[in-house]
Amino acid sequence: MKKMLVVILLAFLFLGLNAQKYTLHSPDKKLTVEIEVNRGIAVKMMSGNESLISLNGLSIISTSQNPDFTEFQVKKVIQNSVNETVKPVIRDKSEMYVNQYNEMQLVFKANYSITFRLFNEGLAYRFATSAKDSLTILKENLTVQLAENDSLRFQPSKSFNSSYETPYEFRKISAIENGNLCHLPALVEKQNGSFVMITEADLYHYPGMWLTGTGKSELKATNPPFPKKYTNSGDIYGLGQIAEKEDFIAKVEGTRTYPWRIFAVAENEADLITNNMVYLLASPTELQDVSWIKPGIVMFDWWGKSNIYGVNFKAGGNTETAKYYIDFCAAHGFRYFLFDDGWCSKDDLLHEVSGLNIAEVTAYAKSKGVDVMLWVIWHAVQKQWDQAFDQFEKWGIKGIKMDFMNRDDQPMVEFYEAVARKAAEKKMLVNFHGAYKPCGLSRKYPNVLTREALIEFEYNGWTNSDNPEHHNLLPYIRMFTGPMDYIPATMRNSTKDNFRPLGDYPMGQGTRAHAMALFVILSSPMEMLPDSPSDYYREKECTNFLTKIPVEWDETRLLEGKISKYTVLARRSGESWFVGAITDWTQRSINLSTVFLKPGKYHIEMIEDGINANTRAEDYKRVEKDFSSGEVLKLKLAAGGGWVARITPVK
Repeated sequence: MKKMLVVILLAFLFLGLNAQKYTLHSPDKKLTVEIEVNRGIAVKMMSGNESLISLNGLSIISTSQNPDFTEFQVKKVIQNSVNETVKPVIRDKSEMYVNQYNEMQLVFKANYSITFRLFNEGLAYRFATSAKDSLTILKENLTVQLAENDSLRFQPSKSFNSSYETPYEFRKISAIENGNLCHLPALVEKQNGSFVMITEADLYHYPGMWLTGTGKSELKATNPPFPKKYTNSGDIYGLGQIAEKEDFIAKVEGTRTYPWRIFAVAENEADLITNNMVYLLASPTELQDVSWIKPGIVMFDWWGKSNIYGVNFKAGGNTETAKYYIDFCAAHGFRYFLFDDGWCSKDDLLHEVSGLNIAEVTAYAKSKGVDVMLWVIWHAVQKQWDQAFDQFEKWGIKGIKMDFMNRDDQPMVEFYEAVARKAAEKKMLVNFHGAYKPCGLSRKYPNVLTREALIEFEYNGWTNSDNPEHHNLLPYIRMFTGPMDYIPATMRNSTKDNFRPLGDYPMGQGTRAHAMALFVILSSPMEMLPDSPSDYYREKECTNFLTKIPVEWDETRLLEGKISKYTVLARRSGESWFVGAITDWTQRSINLSTVFLKPGKYHIEMIEDGINANTRAEDYKRVEKDFSSGEVLKLKLAAGGGWVARITPVK
């Protein structure tokens, strides 16, 4: 017995002595990553002496023995450092991103490698394989170990079949029950108020990553299985979902890289706003000519076409209504009009409904300098692929809004890229709804301007989930991954007590100034306005203010903010600054310093809460004045209130 114990102890000692340990520092030396390779791969990220997060069991499990992911002998270590700037094709956030990191690649003898890339803003890692034959991936392993009192903000889901539109929850990690599914991005809130954002980038030919609870202070990664059979009957919006699944997650080429797993670090809310890791880790654009990609404001007719008044025609899904929208866009410099659901029979994208002539509408729009887009249901596009895109091109359609995919398994991820590529060939823009979070596709294909993956304005039609607290979560969580089609700036506003869900005539929760501030705060290079032109004609003063706000930006800064509570965010375009401020249902006073402005005199045009905004949400006041940089602006926000300003230098 004693001899057996000695043998076991010697075996463990031998394993310990053969552990391979590596250290990687961020360029500013504030973050340290310790990597240990023994009978597995384990990672610990630290800020100074504080442990932020531990990653255990990093591996890929396949049916093949080549590469053999159970072998962990490192053949060589390749290190690299990069310090450069990247200019995005579409400036949804900034004109330039700093791409600075230190990198370590561990190349294993068993024909695979893992690369760790440490930025000042966080850690990313990815696997790569170099095998001759294709691989069937059974699963990818990752356990995220956190501190006992760490909490998580996340969107839950009952299954992998998801529209990615559930309300955010805020729970202790240990309170997330075993098997509970969490969408990405998921935001860890540390006990000291700092954050770790978990998400992914460069997702191609592979399923999306999710997290699941364990009932302990840890989370495990998981992926949707590969589909075996799809639904082909029932509600048309639910067709093409998973009826039966395989026991693996992906079929891939043997030589490839895998998606980046991101663990971004933020000392405060401002660091979440300025983090660009998702974009920087994505594949560069494959398009040679991007000159035709034009960001802009969109009017769309989903419920608005039923709420037109003061006209001499019967409003609805018809040519006259479309021309009315186009006239409004032309008069206000808005670039796009979108036909939403209802322009066709949903499963037939080649013919419009009676009373609507798409060719006539697009010709009229062209004469007015307005471009036309179409809403489409994804499986109808899949069924009529070449015919539909050819028909859209013949009509002169400049973009599509693709909806109801509700999956991120491997075939669906591949479908997204196929749509982006095909649309680019036809010089069409893409807006994905019923979509998973951005993972960098808009860098590879800049014609993908925006997507959903959030509770947005339309939810006011049947729930109270799109409330001011939710608005103060979006900039810090969902917007971290990329542009989002929230649909801000409604002219129908309500207090908390006066709100009612109305499916065909939705109102926004919060004041008029709050709704308009969302246009600045929530980023999208394709901003969509929710109301009918009649409403915006009526509210001329607010509409004229909106026409001055760009959708591309040279700089973005959080001036003040507390997640879920309040947000004051500034964006610069050229020499002009636009600042939006919103609060939750708590009335607030904010003394806003203007030291972010260059020294000099400025003119400010403001939309602020009116004196009665606490009881009548539409009450607002427009104010103009001159001031000097460095002065303090006194903001008074009603409950659910807001403030939005355009600041220009005085010449």
